[in-house]
Amino acid sequence: MIGLIGKKLGMTQVFDETGRLIPVTVVQVVPNVVVGKKTSDKDGYDAIVVGVYEKKKSRVTKPYGGQFAEGIAATRLLREMRDFEKDVAVGDKLDVALLEGIRYVDVTATSKGKGFQGVVKRWGFGGGRSTHGSKFHREPGSTGQSTYPHRTFKNVKLPGRMGRERVTVQNLKVVRVDAEKGVVLVRGALPGPRNCDVLVRKAIKK
Repeated sequence: MIGLIGKKLGMTQVFDETGRLIPVTVVQVVPNVVVGKKTSDKDGYDAIVVGVYEKKKSRVTKPYGGQFAEGIAATRLLREMRDFEKDVAVGDKLDVALLEGIRYVDVTATSKGKGFQGVVKRWGFGGGRSTHGSKFHREPGSTGQSTYPHRTFKNVKLPGRMGRERVTVQNLKVVRVDAEKGVVLVRGALPGPRNCDVLVRKAIKK
């Protein structure tokens, strides 16, 4: 697997060679530092650990700082990437050029939190008619039984907290990789608000 940690800057639009307008999301990739490696002999699987955003020394506890090799600054964000396809060593820095030649990517991020929502917004219920006299508009309707057992079963679609979940959008097309500016343009929308951290990795289904 090939992947990088980036930051979602927002959306814009570009033109392709034929003049078609393409909506894209701009992902900024700061250098990802390889802070550790895991091997199948010692850990049971092969993986690398990358980190971004250097952390203040005064905020690094001894247990947290103990996972970083000597000479490598502690980072705020850490991600493990199993079966990394490139041969890297601890201390190497990975930039956006790593995504050159990759056509499709999977992007993982934490979606926007929407708070407590009703069934119409949360689950797409149709609701009742809006005309005068109707007393059923956006309510969920019946949730249980009229006879035994007098309870609501699990996994019934009801109002509740919506959003702020780990979401992966697969098979997004890479429109452009700008190594000079350190950004990658991905077609379509990505989960999460602006300036959120995203994991961009090579698509597993393409």
